[in-house]
Amino acid sequence: MFFVLFVPMDLKSADWKLVWSDEFNGSKLNYSKWHICEDAFGGGNQELQLYTDRLKNVRVDNGNLIIEAHRDSPNVQGTLRKFSSGKVRTKYRGDWRYAKIEIRAKLPIGKGIWPAIWMLPTDEKYGSWAASGEIDIMELNGNKPSELLGTLHYGGQWPRNRSSGSKKKLSKGTFGDEFHVFGVEWTEGEINWTLNGESWQKQKKWSTDKFPFPAPFDQRFHLILNVAVGGRFVGPPSVKTNFPVQMEIDWIRVYQRK
Repeated sequence: MFFVLFVPMDLKSADWKLVWSDEFNGSKLNYSKWHICEDAFGGGNQELQLYTDRLKNVRVDNGNLIIEAHRDSPNVQGTLRKFSSGKVRTKYRGDWRYAKIEIRAKLPIGKGIWPAIWMLPTDEKYGSWAASGEIDIMELNGNKPSELLGTLHYGGQWPRNRSSGSKKKLSKGTFGDEFHVFGVEWTEGEINWTLNGESWQKQKKWSTDKFPFPAPFDQRFHLILNVAVGGRFVGPPSVKTNFPVQMEIDWIRVYQRK
């Protein structure tokens, strides 16, 4: 008599192949993978920061990408704001159609602080926002530091846009206490949100004007990471909001089906 020991394989994980990553192990940002955004337009959300390319706002330090917001009244080419911060994107450097994306990060918290990890379409083949879609992998209202949001934006061009999403609350502590792995598994007709490898939300229903499902989420998207200050979603900081605040990103990994 003999026994066969069966060890189940995680077929779901085995289906994905690493196609793009940044471990942030160097001394500076890799510009072949990232573009640092510089603007003061408030993102259409009445945000209060000015995004800069200064090292105090965006840098690589001790194996992490640091995106840091300050209350420092920056003045860049005649544009003055009360706050500065950082925003980076992979547009034209890393763009994917269907992928598993994971980001290990520790988030800033505090009233008026709005960290986000999200995706926009590179080509906008169905029209301007939000007809071509937006995937919010993670957003945090810094005044609710234990509550994570994941959202899709789609429908028509503003103001005919629509959205759908959900919230995930930690059982204890906040997202500023330690690193967590935020992710999505985006396949044709389905987007699955994960936290530390565990699924917490799936969406299978969306639409865009004049084009059949699964549009608009059937085109290439790129990654954006930023820390906004103020805006309609979170409101302004208070005098008790401690600056500087920073989002620390340990690594980002992108997989696609084999």
